[in-house]
Amino acid sequence: MQTVQFRDLGFMDYQSAWDFQTSLHRVLVENKLKNRDLKPGNYPQAHQLLFVEHPPVYTLGKSGSMDNLLLSADELLARGIQFFPINRGGDITFHGPGQIVGYPILDLECFFTDVHRYVRNIEEVIIRTLAEYDVESFRIKDYTGVWVKNTSNLEPSTVNRKICAIGVHLSRWVTLHGWAFNINTPLEYFNYIVPCGIADEDKTVTSLAAETGRPVDMQAVKERLKRHFAAVFECEIAG
Repeated sequence: MQTVQFRDLGFMDYQSAWDFQTSLHRVLVENKLKNRDLKPGNYPQAHQLLFVEHPPVYTLGKSGSMDNLLLSADELLARGIQFFPINRGGDITFHGPGQIVGYPILDLECFFTDVHRYVRNIEEVIIRTLAEYDVESFRIKDYTGVWVKNTSNLEPSTVNRKICAIGVHLSRWVTLHGWAFNINTPLEYFNYIVPCGIADEDKTVTSLAAETGRPVDMQAVKERLKRHFAAVFECEIAG
């Protein structure tokens, strides 16, 4: 069983968190190269799971379109929102207050070598966490992330509401980036982008607070996420 070191970075600007992610990623890759004659899993590897909350920022994945950012550079500045084009998959998304961003930095060769399974596992962690709040969530074929539709707090609806976006990048089977799970997130920030590049009329975004009708304790969600991450990835979380 692999051990994953957990770190809660608290409230950190996007660039600092990205730089920290990159430095940890480099450690894992360099360790792989140093032990290239050994089978993965036969030497210690410094897997990491980071949680962080960012100031308002939009990030655009390498396959995304600038057309999905609906604000000019001056408008971004006026609203205090940063913007970063980055090397993850996917299109544009928002990170900000009230959101739990998770960055797993794992050497997948110590777990499994299947990118599709990796993304499905992240979705499963979120789905299991939401179930503890009596929020039924699901996947949609061809759309990465976790969605909800009908909850006890809202009228029956045919609109699919995205509650967690996922975008990842792998280099030498070591992962970067991860998920953005809306907990108490101000949803108005999504009005200034085409979230994840999805303009379908039957799809929008939501948060756990919106689905339950009340503010949600962030620390309690983090503890549940850690527990489900350990179960789904069959690892031990340290820290």
